[in-house]
Amino acid sequence: MTAPMLVLVGAPGAGKTTVGELVADRLGTGFRDTDGDIEAAAGMSVADIFLTAGEEEFRQLERAAVAAALAEHTGVLALGGGAVLAAQTRAALRGLPVVWLRTGLADAAKRVGLARDRPVLALNPRGELARLLEQRTPHYAAVALAAVDTDGRTPAEVADAVLAELGALTTELGALTTETGRR
Repeated sequence: MTAPMLVLVGAPGAGKTTVGELVADRLGTGFRDTDGDIEAAAGMSVADIFLTAGEEEFRQLERAAVAAALAEHTGVLALGGGAVLAAQTRAALRGLPVVWLRTGLADAAKRVGLARDRPVLALNPRGELARLLEQRTPHYAAVALAAVDTDGRTPAEVADAVLAELGALTTELGALTTETGRR
């Protein structure tokens, strides 16, 4: 079975793409971002999909993109911030090395700025981000085998922490695979 060596989840502004690219580079493997996959498949930006087709259509595209990436990609995979809202995605992540890039409201708000390219935050970025964090945090915690705090850290520092967690997870998951005979 093909599976990513690492899956990153977290809120908008957590640094999934930036940190994911750094981690993939350090591991000498490929990086994939499901938002990029969605944009390629739809031929338009995530913001334009939200505007023209709506959030429900985007979420359908997202579920398909996540399923495909989990089945095909063996490197580092970053999921869109809302991907964990889908029960089928949460189920598909079970047993995979998932690291939650945990960020607080203040740091996330600084990173997303005015959110012009983040349609779920467009009208009231700080208020909407607070709502999203409250709604999604339990899902991130449920799918992640480890969490790395990103507040006040550089992307390189977060990447170092992710790599340390990945080493521990790989050892732990390897032991589970050996014990149960499955991945």
